[in-house]
Amino acid sequence: MMAASLLRRDKKTTAVHLKADLARTDDTSGVGQLQELLDDVLDPEKPAADTEALDWCKCLIAGGEGFEEFCKTVRSYDNATLCGLVWTANFVAYRCRTCGISPCMSLCAECFNNGDHTGHDFNMFRSQAGGACDCGDSNVMRETGFCRRHRLRTGENIPSIPRDLLLMSEMVLPRFILCIIQYLRDGYTEADTSTERDLQKVLQQLEPQISFLEELTKMGGAMRTVLTKILTNQQTFKELSMGQEENLYAKKNYDKYLSALKNSGLVSVEEKTQGAAADVTVGAEGGAGAMALLGTTAPGGPDESSKEEDQDAGQSVGQRKRVKLSSSTKDPRIIESLKHKCFLEELLFWTIKYEFPQKMVTFLLNMLPDQDYKITFTKTFVQHYAFIMKTLMKSHESDTMSNRIVHISVQLFSNEELARHMTEECHLLDIMVTVLLYMMESCLIKSELQDEENSRHVVVNCSEALLKNNTYWPLVSDFINILSHQSVAKKFLDDHSLLMLWMSFVSFFQGMNLNKRELNEHVEFESQTYYAAFAAELEACAQPMWGLLTHCKVKETQEYTKTVVRYCLETLQIWFDAIGFIDEPAPNQVTFHLPLHRYYAMFLSKAIKCQGLDLDSLLPDQEMLMKIMVHPLQIQACLSEIHSNMWVRNGLQIKGQAMTYVQSHFCNSMIDPDIYLLQVCASRLDPDYFISSVFERFKVVDLLTMASQHQNAVLDSEQERPMLEGALTFLVILTSLRVHLGMTDDEILRSEMVSQLCMNDRTHSALLDLIPENPNPKSGIVPGSCSFEEMLSAVADFKAPVFEPGGSMQQGMYTPKAEVWEKEFDPIMVVLRTVYRRDVQSAMDRYSAFLKQSGIHTGNPWPPYKERTPLHPCYKGLIKLLHCKTLHIVIFTLLYKIWMDHQNMSEHVLCMVLYLIELGLDNQVQDNKDNEEPCIEEHCHDSWFPGTNLLSNLHHVINFVRVRVPETAPEVKREAPPSTSTEACSYGQNLREAQVFSLVAERRRKFQEIINRSNTEATQVVRPKSSSTRWVPPGTPPQLVTEILEIRESMLSLLIKLHQKLTSRQNSLSASWLEDMDTSRHAHGDGITAIERILTKAATRSCQIKRSIQDICGKVCPPVPPKKNSPSDKKTMDKEERRQRARERQQKLLAEFASRQKSFMETAMDVESPETEAAMDLGASEVMESEVLYDCVICGQSGPSTEDRPTGLVVLLQASSVLGHRCKNQEAKKLPTSDEEHIYPADTCGVAHDVRLTLMQRFFKDSSCLQSVSIGWDGGVYVQTCGHTLHIDCHKSYMESLRNDQVLQGFSVDKGEFTCPLCRQFANSVLPCRPGRGTEGGAWHAPTNKKLCVLVKEVEDLQEKLGPFPTESNLSKEMELVIKDIKNTTQKKYMDYGKNPGSPDNDFLFMYSVARTNLELELVHRGGNLCSGGASAAAKRSCLNQLFHVLAMHMRLYSIDSAYNPWTKLTQITQSKEADSFDEERPEVPMLFRDVPSLLIIFVLTMPQPLRKEHFICVVKMLYNLQFIQALTALSTKFSPEERQAWSTSGALKKAANAERSFEALLSHAISELSKDKSVYKVNAEETSMLSSSVWSPQSIEFSLQQFCLPFLRLSCLLQHHLYGDNLTGCLEEDEFSSLAVCVGLLPSAPQPSNTVHSASCLEWAVSAFDLVTQWCAEVMGLSQMQAEQSVTLLVQEPQWAAPRLLQLPDNYNIIFQYYHRKACTACKKVPKDPALCLVCGAFVCLKGVCCKQQGICECVLHSQHCGAATGIFLLINASVIIIIRGHRFCLWGSVYLDAHGEEDRDLRRGKPLFLCEERYRVLEQQWVSHTFDHINKRWGPHYNGL
Repeated sequence: MMAASLLRRDKKTTAVHLKADLARTDDTSGVGQLQELLDDVLDPEKPAADTEALDWCKCLIAGGEGFEEFCKTVRSYDNATLCGLVWTANFVAYRCRTCGISPCMSLCAECFNNGDHTGHDFNMFRSQAGGACDCGDSNVMRETGFCRRHRLRTGENIPSIPRDLLLMSEMVLPRFILCIIQYLRDGYTEADTSTERDLQKVLQQLEPQISFLEELTKMGGAMRTVLTKILTNQQTFKELSMGQEENLYAKKNYDKYLSALKNSGLVSVEEKTQGAAADVTVGAEGGAGAMALLGTTAPGGPDESSKEEDQDAGQSVGQRKRVKLSSSTKDPRIIESLKHKCFLEELLFWTIKYEFPQKMVTFLLNMLPDQDYKITFTKTFVQHYAFIMKTLMKSHESDTMSNRIVHISVQLFSNEELARHMTEECHLLDIMVTVLLYMMESCLIKSELQDEENSRHVVVNCSEALLKNNTYWPLVSDFINILSHQSVAKKFLDDHSLLMLWMSFVSFFQGMNLNKRELNEHVEFESQTYYAAFAAELEACAQPMWGLLTHCKVKETQEYTKTVVRYCLETLQIWFDAIGFIDEPAPNQVTFHLPLHRYYAMFLSKAIKCQGLDLDSLLPDQEMLMKIMVHPLQIQACLSEIHSNMWVRNGLQIKGQAMTYVQSHFCNSMIDPDIYLLQVCASRLDPDYFISSVFERFKVVDLLTMASQHQNAVLDSEQERPMLEGALTFLVILTSLRVHLGMTDDEILRSEMVSQLCMNDRTHSALLDLIPENPNPKSGIVPGSCSFEEMLSAVADFKAPVFEPGGSMQQGMYTPKAEVWEKEFDPIMVVLRTVYRRDVQSAMDRYSAFLKQSGIHTGNPWPPYKERTPLHPCYKGLIKLLHCKTLHIVIFTLLYKIWMDHQNMSEHVLCMVLYLIELGLDNQVQDNKDNEEPCIEEHCHDSWFPGTNLLSNLHHVINFVRVRVPETAPEVKREAPPSTSTEACSYGQNLREAQVFSLVAERRRKFQEIINRSNTEATQVVRPKSSSTRWVPPGTPPQLVTEILEIRESMLSLLIKLHQKLTSRQNSLSASWLEDMDTSRHAHGDGITAIERILTKAATRSCQIKRSIQDICGKVCPPVPPKKNSPSDKKTMDKEERRQRARERQQKLLAEFASRQKSFMETAMDVESPETEAAMDLGASEVMESEVLYDCVICGQSGPSTEDRPTGLVVLLQASSVLGHRCKNQEAKKLPTSDEEHIYPADTCGVAHDVRLTLMQRFFKDSSCLQSVSIGWDGGVYVQTCGHTLHIDCHKSYMESLRNDQVLQGFSVDKGEFTCPLCRQFANSVLPCRPGRGTEGGAWHAPTNKKLCVLVKEVEDLQEKLGPFPTESNLSKEMELVIKDIKNTTQKKYMDYGKNPGSPDNDFLFMYSVARTNLELELVHRGGNLCSGGASAAAKRSCLNQLFHVLAMHMRLYSIDSAYNPWTKLTQITQSKEADSFDEERPEVPMLFRDVPSLLIIFVLTMPQPLRKEHFICVVKMLYNLQFIQALTALSTKFSPEERQAWSTSGALKKAANAERSFEALLSHAISELSKDKSVYKVNAEETSMLSSSVWSPQSIEFSLQQFCLPFLRLSCLLQHHLYGDNLTGCLEEDEFSSLAVCVGLLPSAPQPSNTVHSASCLEWAVSAFDLVTQWCAEVMGLSQMQAEQSVTLLVQEPQWAAPRLLQLPDNYNIIFQYYHRKACTACKKVPKDPALCLVCGAFVCLKGVCCKQQGICECVLHSQHCGAATGIFLLINASVIIIIRGHRFCLWGSVYLDAHGEEDRDLRRGKPLFLCEERYRVLEQQWVSHTFDHINKRWGPHYNGL
């Protein structure tokens, strides 16, 4: 009842009244009233969208005052010491590695900028999943990095909060939160097939309520404390959550909640079974128990289970059946029944159910700065952890959900204190491991590795969504995060049952993604699952492993390592049993995933490197070692097979796997541990067994025979060579790699860096990325380790970025120092680290280039041999590999085969063989071992070599060898049966002596021996012998027969013979060569050097060898191998020579071709270098010859341009506003980077001209106005050419062929675009060349003696005379078409300036303005003046001569009405026309207001062509007079009245002789004329007196006059240069005026000393000057309607403009980024997703933004049309790159901001500080001004108006 009366009252008064009631000591009435009111207001049955309730809450909480005020008050009591700002995805934050304790630390921009991070290793990043600012949290970052605000402990000086301030909040908020929860309960429906559930809708309705909660959290610490109390108070929850008895709604609502709990498979306490009390420990097989963990047995409703089945059924088609593990073990610790005890817990529950809505997440995170809340929330989160992951697996939006989960968990688990607390109290580790197991168990299949039928092993199925979509990553990332805390990791390593569980988890990945080699046809479907497999092993197995390893660094932790190693071995044993492995791997199978092997390897390595454990104590027995070795070795052999194209039928993906396996992010978790494990096995197993296993795995056993022919059962002959090379390379890597065998971290970093730099020069970021991460963190935090930067500067030099004229942008690169090439280049490391085989070649090419350059070696060098770091004592056994008979037999056989030229041998094979010999010589076995096991030596039935030491075996001679060869082999035919008894006797002896060698049999025997030694009971299953027959091919036609070969060689003698063979000189080594050997030159060179180096080394180590070498060299006549005399061999030698010669020829041809290409490029494509004139500068000299000849670049014919078959120039027409963007000021405008700065466009050239024209059109006749100015400053048409010509009909057929060409071109043929057929430069039109009429050339070029007045009359007559009207011909048609093209180039608005659009006057104005635009632009390209003279780069592109003819022809159509001809006003005193003025509606524009250059162009274009030069000069003279008087009048307006008076009187006195050429006299006359009416000078009397503090001297006036007239003179000269081919002479800047005056004939040719040239001395008048000036002034004075200030505006023209410039950018990119990336767009008032900046005018636009679209055109394109007439240069704020829009195309130009290492950072991915690169910016500006974007940038694409 009361509630109703309260509701009727005003909210404010009610709130005040209630607050007062509650503040009393006895507050019962108040409480009752409030509760009743709330019951009514917060009735959950009302629709949530109704905001009335929210308004009430706001009002009540504020206690009657305004809510905003209330917020302010509460904020003033904020005692938070943490920032805690929460952000969502795409927010820009910072990370500083120097200040961070946890790697996840991040800061908001404000805290970062207010902290001091100078010189730190920080970067800016775009948040992927959202995050929160850690400033002020000393658990996560060092206090030195806190910002100013959070460094002071703010909490201390804040007053304590008054009790009544938050009183209402404490009462109202619990009900408010309950209300939200009730809505959530109500709105939730299970995912049921019948109803489409719409959770989003519920959330949208709740948006205002949750936002309100978020607002509350932002009020600071005081309010958060209140909220924490409410959220965590169990009593309140109990009272409110169930609802009162009589309230039916609440009861139903609560039931909904219970059923939701139940359906989630979470048991509520009431139903929890008693059985849980019995604590079941998780045993070894407990891994399976995880399945039951989330209570899959909980009632899920019948439909749920059937759905699961369906899914399975669907899966099984074409796929292996999913395996389900069932088990009944429950782990009661983890299936904590979820009884929610407070609001917070239920809120989190619903947050999960609704799949983590962003607002809820933000609210929950905003509360984290409150410590009590943080602890409770973390606990709650951990309790719900299993449930969260289960929801995630079912979710359809798993990506978004993953991000939100990690957003929360990373805030909780990065804090070590908290993580440890959770591990101890809530079993966090157990939960995580169990949940991980559960997750993976959902997608297991049977492993097909090894024994397919009987395998008991299960692996994850990589094609399941869980793995493919990386759904597991939130879990794994949390796990890695908590393992990074030492206390947690130690707990994990201590807990053996957990470790065992973890191992069973890892074994799910062991052997996943099995590849089976396709032998018959190509696989029809290439699965791309392999990437999921690699990612899974890296993230789920390797990264936790690295995490654990970081805590096993010291002796004290050795127990942990021992435990892990023990469990690894146990699990491996289980795995071998499960897959049924005995001793041979199944053929044609490979899996790249052996995480168990790798765990074992890495912990072994750590134990020996850091913890001082003994290797043998951690190793299993020999038999187990043999098993462990098999699979990693299988991978190495398969890598070789894949590169030998044996797996091509499996598709490209298998190559992808081989590459990923060695790729920089994976190699240290994959190939490195594998190789290390093999090294460990090799060091402990019998070397003969190991070596023969290697050759057997690589399938090259059959190849290792002395016979010249053999049969290989398993390889095609073209695969033999690469496989043999692979096997030998592998052995070299195995015996020489020291990454885990004794190198320090610094040495590893150095060798990694060197190998990457040797492959290619690298940018800093690429290098960081390419160097494997984990064992040596790059951040250089590891104490005592050398940092990345120091190491980099030690091994490499920085090459600063350079620019090529072609415009391709280079980055700053690092290149190896010379001494690195000399001493540290390690080809073995390079081979190990290359993803692409071509990188090895690249490294070798760079190495040989270095050797050539430094003069060390000129030929083709071999990979250099590098000395190795000494082995760690534990691994000394590895050296035995190099000293075992099997290897020596192989080496001997191969040397022999190479010397005999057997097939499939190669230089690489020899290289590797020599490498192995050299390694053996460098690593000698300690001799004490030799007498240990004589028994083995005894029954070793091959007596090839006496012992195992390489040194003694080198010189051991082998006489006879018994081989099995096919009958067809040459060896067979040669043997004759013994004829005499003596022979027979020796033959028998040979038979007895002859060596037999079978690798396979040898390996079998060894294996048997080892097995028997370890298992005396001999119950061991022995593989039946039959399997060895696999190596004997079945009885194929050529039967194998046994032959005996006579060899009589030792390894030494073969080496020396090979030396002779390589040098192709007999006796290449004289007997005494060892003595005079210079060892220093041995380090680099080819095979010859290598052999010499080996012989020298061997000789220095043993005197016996030295003697043998001398003996062998002493036999002067070298034994000829039996094959030498056969003719075929001569052929092979010739073949070699021929090949060599062919190669040389090819080189020569290529070089010649390159130089030709280069010279062509220089002439044709020379875009920017001002060298000689282009091949065809059509402007000038050819006019003199009788007829100009043109070459057509399409048909190749040369000939004149004719009326019927005109020739044209290839041109590009483009609209340009470059001129319009010029300013008065030389300085470029600055880009605004704060709200105070602005750019005003009013002072640009384009605007100034627009204003002038508009003003004229107000007062004067339109047709006259349109001839008094030029347009085209904005949107003018610029014409440029590449200088090539073609027949216009050829061009048409060329365009046709382009149109039919379906290839995607970067240009649009329909718009007439094409590329020049010769130089491929972009073009869009053809400008016809007029037929050369050179006949009268002499006449119209000759100097003249006619009087000026005669010439003036002639000019007038010429203007009267209509030119011959062009006849209808092909040429005239083409000219019309070009005019059409020119008009279509620019937009309509840039052409229509007249009152009536489309009138001839308008057309006329546009035409002559095109000429003006091109002249002006050429001036700009020449640097704004003509001081440099000569031809310029711009002149090469200029086609003004042709353009003038085309325009002139078009303008002849418009004759100027003689009555209004400006020429008469220039040259005659006209009678006053007062009488007939009444019929004119508006006066014409006075001469003094007209633009003189425009008049010049009009005259030249409208007079008959070709114009005689004398007439041209006459026109220039007359116009100069006008320009000069304009200069005087403009100047006079700047004087103060006193000065004006003074000049007027002083000048009047000079009106004596030659007064017409004295500026004083003319000035005084003009002043007096303009003062007549007193009007013109009245205006600015006040202003000028203020301004002119300086006094005008004759010198300063003279200077001003010259400056005023210079632009006109420059244009006249340029025009004359193009029309008549006159040369432009260069001069100094101060002499420019006089030099130009001479050039256009205003001054006699003899140049005077500069100081005597006066601008007035150039005047030449046709009639009395004073009369003419009077007449001109009178025109101005006679304007009645015009105010004086407008007259002055028009009088003072500004002909001088500075060069066009782009905006001046700040040096540091961050300044731009911080201001603009959050700035709201001016048009749509939103913050754009992709903001962009126009670099020409500074406009801020939305790239691709739909918000600012107009008529389907996006804002950037619109702006480019408006600001640059379809050329736009935009800086993309979020990417730091510049895009160019040109018409309908766009291109990415690159970035002008580079980091400290000279690199771009596109998309700001690395987020390092960027600085302006001035050179790049100048290049950009230069391309803009010179209009060469189209030529220089190659990658253009259409933008479809979508930018």
